[in-house]
Amino acid sequence: MHTLSPTQLRLLRLRAQRLHPATALDDAAPAVSALLGIQAQELPQATLALRARTRGLRAEDVRRAREDTRAIVLTWAMRGTLHLVPTADLGWLLDFFGPLALGGFGRRFRELGLDAATRARATRIMGETLAARGPLTRPELAAILAGQGIPVAGQAIAYLVSGAALEGAICFGPRHGSKPTFVALESWLAPREPASPDDVLAALARRYLAGYGPAAPDDLAAWAGMPIGQARAGFAAIAGELVEARTAAGPVWLLASQAAWLDAAPDGPLVRLLPGYDSYLLGYRSRDFMVSPDHARSIHPGGGVIRPTVLADGLAVGAWKLDTPRQEARITVSPFERLDPVLRPGLEAEAQDVGRFLGMAASLRVAAD
Repeated sequence: MHTLSPTQLRLLRLRAQRLHPATALDDAAPAVSALLGIQAQELPQATLALRARTRGLRAEDVRRAREDTRAIVLTWAMRGTLHLVPTADLGWLLDFFGPLALGGFGRRFRELGLDAATRARATRIMGETLAARGPLTRPELAAILAGQGIPVAGQAIAYLVSGAALEGAICFGPRHGSKPTFVALESWLAPREPASPDDVLAALARRYLAGYGPAAPDDLAAWAGMPIGQARAGFAAIAGELVEARTAAGPVWLLASQAAWLDAAPDGPLVRLLPGYDSYLLGYRSRDFMVSPDHARSIHPGGGVIRPTVLADGLAVGAWKLDTPRQEARITVSPFERLDPVLRPGLEAEAQDVGRFLGMAASLRVAAD
């Protein structure tokens, strides 16, 4: 059995996450599929997450994949949070994650006065209206529901919309300027045969490890928002496909098809600029493997915020910020400690690639310089 050092664990996860050049992909849809979902509570951050996992992709390509070819969909899924998910997998993902998330919303539904009958009526009205009229913004939907006597004040409209999406009635549509819109799911996506796996727990474990391994069942449970017993059952169902390894935090598993990575020699330094809420930062039960306790609050200060992060061989070495005045990508890096000069060329290359992706000139400033 292999024993993995923290550095080895990070490098293996970089490969699975498609953050290593050897495993990077060429288009948005395969990259989303490889991770089964890209966290997207802030769509610009999700778009940048796809830059980090692809070669030559541009922001416009991500928009096209979502709005034109519709190979990816923006909706609520894992943990009841917004994700970009593969259209091909949407049906079974909603079948599994929808009830889990809606069950978790129960107390909030009651606090907002949204009983089951009210939510069902709101979902029907939104679905029928969107099918007839096309894309509408959330305020437009709120006005329509309010006209039918349905509570929409405060967070009620947000929970009604996300609930309807988790039930498979609606999803995000095209942006109108800077404003997101919603569409009826069946009108937005072409009819297709359902691709539900025979064993959903096995499929989840397999797809999760393909994009996040090496990992353990509690990592899957944390990423998915599912009970730990289900996560363990998923791992058990594919036990014959797995390779076990030891880490300081306990055993982890990876797919046997990825076992050759265990013998791959380090070829660093590998520098990456990850956006906020990146899947590398949210894909595991603990972030201790990639950010030291001394600097953890610089990346996740609380309140659910996950800041853009500078990685060196998978270890967080700083935070960064992107500003785009006058169509220029200005990147400011704030290292946790004095930046190792060996990292500077990789950091410059990443900054230039962010600019290329956005279609802008780019500049880099290191705060300690």
